[in-house]
Amino acid sequence: MYKILKREDLTPEIHLFEIDAPDVAKKAQAGQFVVIRVDEKGERIPLTIADWNREKGTVTVVFMEVGKTTRKLATVQADESIATFAGPLGLPTHIEKFGTVVCVAGGFAIATIVPIAREMRKAGNKVISIMGFRTKDLVFWEDRLRSVSDELIVTTDDGSYGRKGVVTVPLKELLEGAEKVDLVVAIGPTVMMKFSSLTTQPFGVKTIVSLNPIMVDGTGMCGVCRVSVGDITRFTCVDGPDFDGHKVNWDELMARQRIYLDEEKKSLELWQHSCGRR
Repeated sequence: MYKILKREDLTPEIHLFEIDAPDVAKKAQAGQFVVIRVDEKGERIPLTIADWNREKGTVTVVFMEVGKTTRKLATVQADESIATFAGPLGLPTHIEKFGTVVCVAGGFAIATIVPIAREMRKAGNKVISIMGFRTKDLVFWEDRLRSVSDELIVTTDDGSYGRKGVVTVPLKELLEGAEKVDLVVAIGPTVMMKFSSLTTQPFGVKTIVSLNPIMVDGTGMCGVCRVSVGDITRFTCVDGPDFDGHKVNWDELMARQRIYLDEEKKSLELWQHSCGRR
């Protein structure tokens, strides 16, 4: 069992857990993930590592309530425990001195981009970060991302905070500007990563994305997380989760993510009915 040492509700549906997991903490790196189960009969789901403290032996994850398992996870309180916390899994994000790196994050993926921006800056890069949300009420970790960036741009779809619009607008402006952009790291909803990659492609700027397909075992055995990258089948859990965004077959990935929508909806409804939730 893995104890929740700290719980923080970043927004009504986005939550932070700091978990006692010393074996994971001592090996964790930016861009990697863990696979968790809420209880012994629970579904296995991947969560990206948002932070870690090797001295304390803790790992921080941030998740958003979407389906049954994340909603069930959100019922766990500080000082309670979850059944399994396996990791770190996946390949860490490649960190080196590229020059100017633009980190683009959408929604709760801000938690994923923060350690990457931090490590990129430590490596001597100039880091320009763009964080996008649907509305002001969903904004979190602005100060944390600002602290590891040389420049931060905030956007909201409805214009309630920061610039009005989507993240690809300031991204394109940076690419068109006088300063050369050497690398873009884009993490967030699949559609956002797709259009970030389409935005950078005409400029020939390498773009790294972190994919989140359906995943089960997280060790490359089941093949559920397969994606097509440059016409080659890759397993996200062991070959990724980072890939070249210009080579990903986005339409295939998005279609695969929709395969079990009906089953996911039914599972959530049954769980809500069983525990009297809506």
